[in-house]
Amino acid sequence: MAGREGMVGESLLLGVEEFPLCALVQGSGLALRMDAACFRRMMLRFPALQQRLQRYLYVVMVQLAQTAACTHFHQVEARLARWLLMTQDRASSSTLQLTHEFLAGMLGVRRAGVTSAALALQHRDLISYHRGNIIVLDREGLINASCGCYRADRALYDQVL
Repeated sequence: MAGREGMVGESLLLGVEEFPLCALVQGSGLALRMDAACFRRMMLRFPALQQRLQRYLYVVMVQLAQTAACTHFHQVEARLARWLLMTQDRASSSTLQLTHEFLAGMLGVRRAGVTSAALALQHRDLISYHRGNIIVLDREGLINASCGCYRADRALYDQVL
């Protein structure tokens, strides 16, 4: 997951030309694009940019490890809360357009699991959910409903980036 703080194609920072992943743009907004050769030139020309992006790569690597542990140890409701908070952080909006099918894929669960978790969060007045539109009503409550992984993610972002 990347927002205005990040990038896709991190493998170039490691000197690897290949990026075997598919990127999906989920929200609206401005994005910049450059080819790999131009990116490599920018890294040589602006060492501060290279250092910042390397720090971003470190955060992404830790976040991936955290997500793997989170998926194994935490309940779907807490993981959904975490994912919605992370999405809200990047979208800078309380309104998120996410379907159950998309969320199920992101969380590695069946759609029924997302439905159950979303209903539980909605019954607690943390979110409002209707036909792919999620509105975060109580961010602080959602933070409390999430597992500790969200706070750990935020602390890492604040510390490193």
